[in-house]
Amino acid sequence: MPTRALHYDALKRKYNEVDPYKKPKELLEVSPKGLVPGLRLNRYNPPRSLNESTVILDFLEDLAASTTRRSILPPISNPYARALVRLQADHVNRSLVPAFYRYLQAQEENKQIETGKEFHASLEGLVSLLERAEREVVGPGGASGEGEAKSLSKGLGLWVPGETELGWADVMAGPWLYRAKVVLTHYRGFQLPEGEMFNGWLARLFEHPKFKATCSTEQLYLDSYERFPQ
Repeated sequence: MPTRALHYDALKRKYNEVDPYKKPKELLEVSPKGLVPGLRLNRYNPPRSLNESTVILDFLEDLAASTTRRSILPPISNPYARALVRLQADHVNRSLVPAFYRYLQAQEENKQIETGKEFHASLEGLVSLLERAEREVVGPGGASGEGEAKSLSKGLGLWVPGETELGWADVMAGPWLYRAKVVLTHYRGFQLPEGEMFNGWLARLFEHPKFKATCSTEQLYLDSYERFPQ
């Protein structure tokens, strides 16, 4: 996830892909629990590190504000819009990701049906939050004018038709939606929900050059998650 933010913000970086299940030394140095992602900051002597996706994203957003001046959040002049986007990210962390793993790890058929419904409900919850942000930020009664609406819609990301730049929710949810498309479809026969807005969003997201540039191969995802559904 933060890799996409680095790519978007044009910050200097070097991307290293590791197998977190093997707990390589270089990963443990930046993420003591062996979880990805981790960020190594070589600007310090000795180098420092950060871990946890949301923490890293917040750091990169702050860093970009004083360097590249680019942001994947709505303008700071509209704190309510920024808060709505953070609610989307919170939903991804607290609901979507746990539901993904519960579904993938479920063994009994009835448990797979139950957790599949739970994951589907979490996706619907995310869509509801995306719709709310679009409605309240750039809809009637939201932005004060066409110029502000255009500026704010950029921070809402690819969910808004016509937008071409990644937003905070794209970076947070995108990797898990792609995993669902690849991993859950293969191991659980899961099908992503249908809907004009949702399908359009996924198409724009999955085909976005910066998203595609930071995705692994489908086979690597399948190999990485092979142990879970067994």
